[in-house]
Amino acid sequence: MQREAFWAAINTAVAPRDAAALAGVSEAAGQRWLLQAGHVLRTPPPADNVDGATAAQAGVRDRPPLSFTERCRLESLLENGYTPARAAAVLGRHKDTIGREIGRGQTQSVYRARVGQDVADAHRRRPKVGKLERNPALRAEVLQGLAQRLSPEQISGRLRLDFPDDPEMWVSHETIYQGFYVQARGELAKDLKAALRTGRIKRKPQGRNEIAERRRFKAGMVSISERPAEADDRAIPGHWEGDLIMGAGNTSAIGTLVERTTGFVMLLHLPGDHTADTVAAAMTAKIPEIPDILRRSLTWDQGSEMAHHTAITEATGLPIYFCDPHSPWQRATNENTNGLLRQYFPKGTDLSFWGPGFLDKVATELNARPRKRHGFRTPAEELNRLLSNPSAYAAATA
Repeated sequence: MQREAFWAAINTAVAPRDAAALAGVSEAAGQRWLLQAGHVLRTPPPADNVDGATAAQAGVRDRPPLSFTERCRLESLLENGYTPARAAAVLGRHKDTIGREIGRGQTQSVYRARVGQDVADAHRRRPKVGKLERNPALRAEVLQGLAQRLSPEQISGRLRLDFPDDPEMWVSHETIYQGFYVQARGELAKDLKAALRTGRIKRKPQGRNEIAERRRFKAGMVSISERPAEADDRAIPGHWEGDLIMGAGNTSAIGTLVERTTGFVMLLHLPGDHTADTVAAAMTAKIPEIPDILRRSLTWDQGSEMAHHTAITEATGLPIYFCDPHSPWQRATNENTNGLLRQYFPKGTDLSFWGPGFLDKVATELNARPRKRHGFRTPAEELNRLLSNPSAYAAATA
């Protein structure tokens, strides 16, 4: 009789302490009965509760999420024997909405409005903890990639190669942008924005300024139109593009060589100046480092620094072809690489300060950057793949 009296009081929303007193048992006994039954106390309705008719008149469509008042009304309806469909009609809600809510607030025995509200609040809470914040290992990998000047897309693609069996270590490039460049604040934001490849936080207008034309020469020049057709589709490796990046006042420069198929980069140290003699000497010393199978052609613009191109070809065996005037897109790979190099060698600085050792270090870092067109393998990995098995590489790229 005492147990029945206790539960009768509980079902009328009496507090456990008062229910135990009414049943003539201790509060500890009442708590023990609740625990054994897995019971969740009935939710007292708020003072501003609405009746079923008013809720039904509001209509089913275009309704906001369930309120706590509606959840309390649902709890009461279910306790009074209403089916979920009938309760939905009374509340003016779709039956699927009520079905999901019952699952959300279900305890071991009955639906409870408090439980449903707690679950809904947890799901609605903002801002949610992002993947980079809740996964320290992933965050460390992303930060390491940014420190190596990789783009978010390169980081994203490379993670899938480095952790093929661990989806928790995968992240989209958009998540990286949102997690760092949008949500980051203070010093963290400053450091991360500095890691952007361009160093800019706004897009640069795409119009081109007219650049003063450098002196050109004609003697012995072979046009790009005569370059082997195999160079156009990048299927056959060994075709290079070259140019200079200029320092402050055009008084210093660094030479750049990029292999079209792999994107492999080599840099030329030009001490003192960038005259034709200096450039020819640097290229004559550097090009022999390239394996013979990768010396098919070099494409350059018509700058005066290449006036000794015939001597370079004679010394290295590398044929040189020249772009049409004002046609940088004919050396698109090199143009893109020169843009990347500006991270290391900003415009308006003295480039003669950097010695050959540092240039080799920069080239090594660029060659270790994953590239989307290689399935996020690096230029160095692609070059090694070629040199290890040239025939298999040619077949794969054909």
